[in-house]
Amino acid sequence: MAKTNYKKIITDGLFHDNPVLVQVIGICSTLAVTNLCMNSLVMGIALAFVTGLSSFTLSLMRDITPKHIRMMVQVFVISFYVIIVDIFLKAYMPAMSKTLGPYVGLIITNCIIMGRAEAFAISNKPLPSLVDGFASGIGYTLVLLAVAFIRELLGFGTLFGFRVLPASFPSWTMMIMPPGAFFILPIIMWIAYNIQNKKEGAAK
Repeated sequence: MAKTNYKKIITDGLFHDNPVLVQVIGICSTLAVTNLCMNSLVMGIALAFVTGLSSFTLSLMRDITPKHIRMMVQVFVISFYVIIVDIFLKAYMPAMSKTLGPYVGLIITNCIIMGRAEAFAISNKPLPSLVDGFASGIGYTLVLLAVAFIRELLGFGTLFGFRVLPASFPSWTMMIMPPGAFFILPIIMWIAYNIQNKKEGAAK
């Protein structure tokens, strides 16, 4: 039996097969919640939690789930974990829950979770599926934080709510508006694409 390469699973989720930078999925929430670093961090952790545990659960159920209702089961399992996240935020982080609003509920339809379930969990054991789900979620979180870092810094002069630029620094209003993410995210994707191409070229 082949030994599971956890290092490859993690590096794929974080970098080589990053859901946002490489697969270009989960873009809606990436654009929507990245005006502040804290929003992005909480959203990313929530998605990593849901993706990891959903993949783990669906992998456990893969041999007993009829093919014709597989998608329904996946949505049911994902919804269960999203509800847990939503209840937790409302109970312990009410202000953040109100800020993220409907985007927490929309985790259910996030392509990253369904993608990992279909591409990995249904054909692999539970523990590797758990690692794969968490790795993809953390990869998503890193991209969110990268976008939010630039948007919050230029838009508010702060990072995680702490002022780092002088009050006299002119705020870039566009950065805190949705169009700001449309400029920042493609630049980050372009940089990541070029870095990956250089590494592949050097390997050859």
